[in-house]
Amino acid sequence: MEKNIIVKKINKAKENPTFILALGFLLLISLGGLILTTPFVTNTGERTGLIDSFFVAASASCVTGLTPVNTAVHWNFWGKLVILILIQIGGLGIMTLASIIPLILGKKIGIKSRAILKEQLNVNSMEGMVKLFKYVLAFTMITEGLGALVLSFNFVPTYGLGKGIWFSIFHSISAFCNAGFDIMGDSIYPLRNNGLVNITLMALVIVGGLGFIVTSEIYYKRTFKNLSTHSKLVILVSIILVLLGAFGFFMIESFDGGVLEGEGLKGAIYQSLFQSVSARTAGFYSVNLARIKDSSVLLLMVLMFIGGSPGSTAGGLKTTTFVVLVLATISVIKKEKEPVVFNRHIGEETIKNALSIFMISISIVFLVSFILTLSESFDLVDILYETVSALATVGASRGITGGLSNLGKILIGLCMYLGRVGPMTMAFAFGIKSKKRMIRYPESFISIG
Repeated sequence: MEKNIIVKKINKAKENPTFILALGFLLLISLGGLILTTPFVTNTGERTGLIDSFFVAASASCVTGLTPVNTAVHWNFWGKLVILILIQIGGLGIMTLASIIPLILGKKIGIKSRAILKEQLNVNSMEGMVKLFKYVLAFTMITEGLGALVLSFNFVPTYGLGKGIWFSIFHSISAFCNAGFDIMGDSIYPLRNNGLVNITLMALVIVGGLGFIVTSEIYYKRTFKNLSTHSKLVILVSIILVLLGAFGFFMIESFDGGVLEGEGLKGAIYQSLFQSVSARTAGFYSVNLARIKDSSVLLLMVLMFIGGSPGSTAGGLKTTTFVVLVLATISVIKKEKEPVVFNRHIGEETIKNALSIFMISISIVFLVSFILTLSESFDLVDILYETVSALATVGASRGITGGLSNLGKILIGLCMYLGRVGPMTMAFAFGIKSKKRMIRYPESFISIG
């Protein structure tokens, strides 16, 4: 009897795309973590601790970038290759790559696989799923290839042909997938005033963070006027956040002992733009984050928390979630019946989902940060920064990752996992569905505000 119940639950779980998606990332992290524990992937030939190995695997699979060890120093070529593969799979998504096999064999992608792809790419319909899937693969390979080609003009003369090409490929994939892992040892800080590297990495991060739906619409529809409301919002909000973030960082850090003081106007502009773009879930850094002012920390935390866009390689609350909440708030203040943007109204269900994601995300940040203040000896601002960075899959740190206790690493690793899969996806995957109410209860008056 119990065996039948278990079988039924397993079969029911297989029908749940969100559960399969969450389980897929968990299996990827587990496999990557086990490989990284072996002595064959380290420079010293010694084993890496289990928690550190799984932490790095989670960070790479969830395209975050936080790591308790220096990637350039600790891992040998094979270790770095494992990390790069995890980044690529994590950025594209488990089902995206799993669906390549039937495509190569000339077989059709099944309904269940399409349902999981739909969930993973965050689209409303399975119509045109195979076409979108092919676009995602082609667009990713072409963009990463072009990024690597441009970066090679800097890395090949510096490191030689073989090493230069490897560095170019690694950082191109890491940037497009919004991972933030680097194998130079100090992110791009030594190249903070290098225009070619800065602009290329920023372009890759931005394109990767827009979302495949948006980039496909830009490719097929060409003009802004013909884009969907979703794509218009993503593009506008992304531009506004990057420019406001860069301007704010520039004004805060260019004077009174800020990290940009003495860098010159060109250097300050490059670094301000790079930090603003990178804070949108990339994790690279071109300044010493441990030295930035608290006001800059707060600014970057806001950018990190908002993050990239749905269906992209980026994490965070998401640009559209943020703008829906802003528009809903404005409509309440103006006493409008419903929020309207680009001559389209935003539905009640969308607003509820946005509010739910916000509340779940802010609750996770508060709960994890609270526990970390009890288990760790770091300042609250550094703990908050680390927690938001993990949940938003950014990967930027103020230098405390390596000093976290085992409990701290587990909690931050869990945040990275939740951030990549998505708080709402996790809720749908493991939540209990309530039965539809057959009656509608009378409205109750509750005084608020």
